Amino acid sequence: MYGTARIVGDVMTRAVAATSRRAPYKEIVRLLQDRRVSALPVIEGEGRVVGVVSEADLLPKEELRDEPEEAYLRLRRPVDVAKAGALTAGDLMSSPAITVRADCTLAEAAGVMARERVKRLPVVDDAGLLAGIVSRGDLLKVFLRDDEEIAREVRQDIGSYLVPPLSSEVRVEVHDGVVTFAGRFRDTSLVPVAARLVRAIEGVVDVEFDPTRDTATR
Repeated sequence: MYGTARIVGDVMTRAVAATSRRAPYKEIVRLLQDRRVSALPVIEGEGRVVGVVSEADLLPKEELRDEPEEAYLRLRRPVDVAKAGALTAGDLMSSPAITVRADCTLAEAAGVMARERVKRLPVVDDAGLLAGIVSRGDLLKVFLRDDEEIAREVRQDIGSYLVPPLSSEVRVEVHDGVVTFAGRFRDTSLVPVAARLVRAIEGVVDVEFDPTRDTATR
């Protein structure tokens, strides 16, 4: 499939900044700033992920600085009030950590992020040890694939699934990730099949069919 990035291991960041349960508040802030990240996996032992501490976990303390009494009224959730007084990563972190494996598909990882409303996921190995981190931006990298690369995959890989296969009467065109089948399918029942297969290709933004296009001239 021309090296298509299909699993988390293909796009994740392997050199991950992490912290420990005992890391103090200021150390966490400094590490976030120095590494230019918005969250840190919290690990213990040989690298087992036990939670994630993010900028959002740190903000309740800042909200309490000027007018503590009014701020406590705004911080209605008990967890926010607790984090406002927390001093270490172990008290600040969201736990248990929501993680994925490196062999998880990009679609599965995107589904976990959407359901759990998180922006990044620690990636763990079989033993639950930290192996990397994958963010929303990492998952979106597949949409940077070259149009011709996508077209090549559609013609050669997807075309082989269709019976009858794509003929000279149908031309595959890709522009800005949008795949267009120009020409008429001999068997119109294959149109929804082709659409479903193409949408599963990494980097495809949409699929269109234009049976009115003349494919005699190229």
